[in-house]
Amino acid sequence: MRGPYPGELRRRVIGFVEAGGSRREAAEQFDIGVSSAIRWMQRFREDGTCEPMPRGGSTSPLEEYAQQILALNREQPDLTLDEIVLALHKRRISGSRSALSRFFARHGITIKKKACAPQSETEKTWRGSADVGSASKGCLTPLALYLSMKLPSPPTWSVPTAGARAGNALLARFQWDIGKR
Repeated sequence: MRGPYPGELRRRVIGFVEAGGSRREAAEQFDIGVSSAIRWMQRFREDGTCEPMPRGGSTSPLEEYAQQILALNREQPDLTLDEIVLALHKRRISGSRSALSRFFARHGITIKKKACAPQSETEKTWRGSADVGSASKGCLTPLALYLSMKLPSPPTWSVPTAGARAGNALLARFQWDIGKR
């Protein structure tokens, strides 16, 4: 989509209509849409301006509290978005998870998405095995709570089947034949 028509073109269209031309004639003369000429004249008659309206969205209400939010993030960098939202609500700052996510994106800050997971059964979760480059190791299992060995499971014994008995009989017969020679 193109940007708005420049203010100079708007002034010429308004000047043409003020000089006695119709809005439709002005639109044809300056190669613009009829509805644009009508809107520009309405706006000029209402508030006397002919410049384009400012573009872009509004600012987030969270920007008023930017210093507090950023300070909370510096004090407790391991908080998830949900935890930050709860902390902000306790401080009477309203905001949603998505608004907070957009706030941090605007400020170039990344936030972890999930709380710490329970202890893994397949990989170590103590501090020594965390990646060297990881920014936060605070949620890993403390070294004192880490068990380096899994308790062994009790052995399970199976009852031999008919095929196993036949194999054992063959093996015993083979050993008998060797012993006779």
